[in-house]
Amino acid sequence: MRSRTSHRRTPRTTQRRVAAVALAGVAALIATAVQSGAATAAPGTAPRTAGSAASASESVTLTPAQRAALMRQADSVKAETAKDLGLGAKEKLVVRDVLKDRDGTVHVRYERTYDGLPVLGGDLVVQGDTAGEADKVVKATRAAVKPATTAATVPAAKAEQQALSAAKAEKAAGADVDRAPRKVIWAADGTPVVAYETVVGGLQHDGTPQELHVVTDATTGEKLYEWQAVQNGTGHTVYSGTVDLTTTQSGSSYNLTDGARGGHRTYNLNRGTSGTGTLFSGSDDVWGNGSPSNAESAGADAHYGAALTWDYYKNVHGRSGIRGDGVGAYSRVHYGNNYVNAFWSDSCFCMTYGDGSGNANPLTSIDVAAHEMSHGLTSATAGLVYSGESGGLNEATSDIFGSTVEFYANNSSDVGDYLIGEEIDINGDGTPLRYMDKPSKDGRSKDSWYSGIGSIDVHYSSGVANHFFYLLSEGSGTKTINGVTYDSPTSDGLPVTGIGRAKAEKIWFRALTTKFTSTTNYAAARTGTLAATGELYGTDGAEYKAVQDAWAAVNVGARSGGPGGGGTTFESSADVAIPDAGAAVTSPITVTGRTGNAPANLQVSVDIVHTWSGDLVVDLVAPDGTSYRLRNRTGGSADDINETYTVNASSETANGTWQLRVQDVARYDTGYINGWSLTFP
Repeated sequence: MRSRTSHRRTPRTTQRRVAAVALAGVAALIATAVQSGAATAAPGTAPRTAGSAASASESVTLTPAQRAALMRQADSVKAETAKDLGLGAKEKLVVRDVLKDRDGTVHVRYERTYDGLPVLGGDLVVQGDTAGEADKVVKATRAAVKPATTAATVPAAKAEQQALSAAKAEKAAGADVDRAPRKVIWAADGTPVVAYETVVGGLQHDGTPQELHVVTDATTGEKLYEWQAVQNGTGHTVYSGTVDLTTTQSGSSYNLTDGARGGHRTYNLNRGTSGTGTLFSGSDDVWGNGSPSNAESAGADAHYGAALTWDYYKNVHGRSGIRGDGVGAYSRVHYGNNYVNAFWSDSCFCMTYGDGSGNANPLTSIDVAAHEMSHGLTSATAGLVYSGESGGLNEATSDIFGSTVEFYANNSSDVGDYLIGEEIDINGDGTPLRYMDKPSKDGRSKDSWYSGIGSIDVHYSSGVANHFFYLLSEGSGTKTINGVTYDSPTSDGLPVTGIGRAKAEKIWFRALTTKFTSTTNYAAARTGTLAATGELYGTDGAEYKAVQDAWAAVNVGARSGGPGGGGTTFESSADVAIPDAGAAVTSPITVTGRTGNAPANLQVSVDIVHTWSGDLVVDLVAPDGTSYRLRNRTGGSADDINETYTVNASSETANGTWQLRVQDVARYDTGYINGWSLTFP
């Protein structure tokens, strides 16, 4: 009898995981927070934005009680979910987040443990009709979590010393061990192994609080990875003019507590670098005078920015609070002395702002506040590792939502634009930190993808996604928006037609919260945004085409093609479970924009994860139902199918819905369609 043990070998990305964010130096902005870790709302209650059609796939707003109920439901069936996903007996799921769509579809995000140990890089998202049902799944790693051992042969003290040495190499001040080495399974890169994770505190070289995580192989002593968990990203405000603030009256005094937004509070650190500081309070309900020299002015900016960001996520995307649980974060202003930075930290669930050079330019403008708070969103959802390409996507997510919140605010003193940090003048020359229309204008960021993009600072690799988002929203070429003139190029020299910011922001939010994982890279981000677009707007409209073209314009993937166009790829990234010795299953791809018939050399790329590929019969089914056999029970006991087949489909009309049909015709082994594509040469 054949073994039922899974031994998958699907390739995966090499990014890892992190946990918080800030502004990097004086030229790159605010970073992110990453870490390793809704009952039905009535139809029609999901918020909409101007220019975006209501979609069954939009998320509905869940009350904290509804969200908690769905999380309990997912938790109650997590053992069954793990079994459906083919996880091993020693693997357990831990519910982390949940979203629900207008049509009732539920998305549950999980962490994973193995033999009781946390699995770093083991996160996944399942999608189904009920909480925990796994009709579709997106995983951070396809590698089977089956370490050779969970026993450590290297002393924990060696891992601790290695972590302290890593902090010293980064010129950290006052480095000490905040968290003693704990055993984990490291699955974020290659074959999962038992490891130690050690956390070192102190201060980074620029004065930012440090939370340096160092991962050490517990059997060899090799340093596997390191990351910082804290990274740099009526009030009379410094940047936004006179604004209304939601405050709380206590007796005869007032304080900056926002009871309408989860109890968000704003504190004055008064040049301190630890603790919460002092809650802003006063005898009247007027805060600041618009000058940086008045401590309340920056407090008013931060309080206002947090409120705007809360309202944006709730009213545009249906999310109540950063974690979706209705609980507010808090803000700290006047951090340190001449501190030219701002950061989000998971450990305090808070945003922290310095006052800039000479303590004259507090980093509390709308887009900076939204940028930092959005790091918290990324941490609570995709958990994009703050390194390599996933780190660039993490940073770009905060830039993207920093910009969209600024547009949402509609504040005449700080108008919406695609410039990041233009108000705070961190460079001292009146220029923004970053430009989304042409990122390279800052002298460091990249306009498009190349093979080495993952090796540069994440604040500059973020340019690829920032540029994509601008092109998707506004298109290429020259245009003026709110008095700012943009001129966005494309890497292939071809134009891109934008679909509007309202639709683009919906696509990015859905991809972040339901498609991205801790290890998502740029290629996977393209796949995820296309999947999100298909769910929101369909696969045969202008939106889907624009996403393909905008990614191609930053050198990620192919163009959508068009009448007479060539070299066009259509793809599906949806996971489809293949039942053991069961009925055939299908995965569809809708082809549009072609003329005439399909070519005689149609390329069909198939990615199937299965533990006994010889069980499978695989067919391509044309729009008229004609079947083309690709594979008929070949491969024996080998794992998986990762092949490209050439099909003479010249008798078939190109446009229409094509299907990959797969059937398992023997017992004992299971798997799923991981994705497939059609390329028209």
